[in-house]
Amino acid sequence: MVKEESLKELAYPKYWDERYREQTTGETSTQSESFEWFRNFAQLRPFFEQHLPPSSSGCQILQLGCGNSTLTGDLHALGYTNQTSVDFSQVVIEAMKSKYADLQTRWEVMDVRDLRISTGTIDVAIDKGTLDAFLHGSLWDPPDDVRENVGKYVDEVARVLKHGGEWLYITYRQPHFMKPLLERKDKWDLVVEVLGNGSGEFEYFGFIMTRHQASTA
Repeated sequence: MVKEESLKELAYPKYWDERYREQTTGETSTQSESFEWFRNFAQLRPFFEQHLPPSSSGCQILQLGCGNSTLTGDLHALGYTNQTSVDFSQVVIEAMKSKYADLQTRWEVMDVRDLRISTGTIDVAIDKGTLDAFLHGSLWDPPDDVRENVGKYVDEVARVLKHGGEWLYITYRQPHFMKPLLERKDKWDLVVEVLGNGSGEFEYFGFIMTRHQASTA
């Protein structure tokens, strides 16, 4: 079992810088290697096709905690060229800039708890495992640092989303644990989809937070 102190380290860039540095400097590692948290693109493509606007819309997509996932490149191949991919690990951002140098996308070193992005400018935000890095301890009664880190993150996503924009969050964690952390009834509507494929494999969940439209009152 992973120790509590080790789980706490996941909320800080030092841990991830060291992890990604080891991956890119190991004897059998190359800069092009990727790691997919919570399913790969082929498995998640139906979910994204259902919830992403048409690529022809020119929508602005924010990849939250992109890591070295192929997701930015996968969506770019489908025509989603207006993407900003952020991570608080400078090591992985530099590696991804190099790997995807030919893509018309932005790669930025940024903490999701303090996004340097203008308010109301993002159509779709995507999280595939980033929020989970802030979680440890009992989710029946989360520790104070979990509440603080997740609270800052969720509020930042709500701030940068356009009215009508969506946050797509994928996790294996049960909805009854995550809904209290994600709900912002004054900001968005929240629905959950089960992402199981019917084969009896481990279930994942897709949370869709849709920002309220601007008031016309």
